[in-house]
Amino acid sequence: MSYSILYTYRAEKDIKKLDPAVKRQIENAILKLQSNPLEYSEKLTNPKIGAYRFRTGDYRVIFDIEGRDIIILRVGHRRELYKRG
Repeated sequence: MSYSILYTYRAEKDIKKLDPAVKRQIENAILKLQSNPLEYSEKLTNPKIGAYRFRTGDYRVIFDIEGRDIIILRVGHRRELYKRG
């Protein structure tokens, strides 16, 4: 059984700012999450920004799981994503 992927407004904004090649890389990575999200991700130590993270190169996808939904919260370069604010 696969999960549904939902994007927050903030995640959509993050993705729009990315280079087209990086967008494709992240889209492919997110599709992998649908079948088994916990296989490819790690639990975050700071649950303020989200419960899980998924790495794809230098980029991170921060997400939560609610039932059969994967909610993409943030997408960005690892250098920028964990900054406060």
